[in-house]
Amino acid sequence: FKFEKPQIFEAEMGELGDITGMYMVDDEGEIVTTDVSANFINGKPAGIQAKYVMRDAYEWDRFMRFMERYAEDNELGFNKN
Repeated sequence: FKFEKPQIFEAEMGELGDITGMYMVDDEGEIVTTDVSANFINGKPAGIQAKYVMRDAYEWDRFMRFMERYAEDNELGFNKN
């Protein structure tokens, strides 16, 4: 996942603390990754990249259920091809 110019870099968001991971939360619980890094351009924060590795079919299916719910909740399209 790549987040360009995320709001967390804005001054008023600094009080939220350090970025320690990406947490995807839904009715089933949490999907978590701590593999998160920041990108900088000319010494200024420009983006965040988070990697979530699915190691088996269960993790893939769980992620897909999360994404289906996220798409529906945020009026996004999703196509299983």
